[in-house]
Amino acid sequence: MTNTTLPALFLGHGTPMNTLADNRYTQAWRGLGLSLPRPRAILAVSAHWYPDRVAVTAMAAPETIHDFGGFPQALYDVRYPAPGSPPLAARVIELLSPLDVAADQDWGLDHGTWSVLAHAYPDADIPVVQLAVDRRQPARFHYELGRRLAPLRKEGILIVGSGNVVHNLGALRRDAGDAAHAWAERFERAVMERLRRGDHDALIDYQDLDPEALLAVPTPEHYLPLLYAIGAMRTDEEVSFPSHGIDMASLSMLSVLVGI
Repeated sequence: MTNTTLPALFLGHGTPMNTLADNRYTQAWRGLGLSLPRPRAILAVSAHWYPDRVAVTAMAAPETIHDFGGFPQALYDVRYPAPGSPPLAARVIELLSPLDVAADQDWGLDHGTWSVLAHAYPDADIPVVQLAVDRRQPARFHYELGRRLAPLRKEGILIVGSGNVVHNLGALRRDAGDAAHAWAERFERAVMERLRRGDHDALIDYQDLDPEALLAVPTPEHYLPLLYAIGAMRTDEEVSFPSHGIDMASLSMLSVLVGI
């Protein structure tokens, strides 16, 4: 237990190549790791574990999963050997009861988790547990799970959602530089505005944030981790944005810090 209430985070992870990069986004992640109170453990909610169930990794030594293709060998050589935490997995199952939560022994840590933690906590010496994003469930379900997990913040656990609030790979332009699709910029601004207002209902009903919201969020898995972070937020707390901006024309690199 700790007397410090830890914040909650949502990190826009972007391309897996950010693992190896030194840019304004990765610098922001490193800054968070240096400035935030050191967590006892991390509960990560990654867009890249999106099965037909709720599950939590419960092994003592999760593997580093390279859940992508077509990248340079250096990215496949990355290992993030953080320990797991069966006690934290059991606590998550307790907090979400009576929901049926599987204690998973197979998944490990995917790149949505290790690509950002490799910068924030490069020593990989903090236990990490992943929570699956159940693809069968609507957005409000995921927000409510965040609310139920909020007590972890007082127990030394850092809740980290990892995704992208704008994620349209079909509209990606690798040579775009700072240029971005207008709908991508507009949607990111709309999310930031609602976060500042504390308008969580609007963020849950994200399809109504913009007439072209379905271009920004064609599939929900990269957006939903944000709802876990803000679900764990108290009504008297504010948010800040360690990073934001559109990468490769259609990926929002918005990161959200809750509770500092």
